Amino acid sequence: MAKRKAFLLRIDPKLWDGLQAWAADELRSVNAQIEFLLRQALAKSGRLPPPGDPSGEAKSDSEGDGKAEE
Repeated sequence: MAKRKAFLLRIDPKLWDGLQAWAADELRSVNAQIEFLLRQALAKSGRLPPPGDPSGEAKSDSEGDGKAEE
């Protein structure tokens, strides 16, 4: 298993409550839920390589969806 980076996160109590409820609904810990959401956001933005990508590199802005930047 890969090493994990530990860090302190200050978070609004209402946001924490929402994350805690969402994590419970999906049978995850809050930590796992936060990691899941961050991984999903990074993948969507092209900043995280998809699972199984042998290159280990995220796509550059010139690759991918063919949309021109405005």
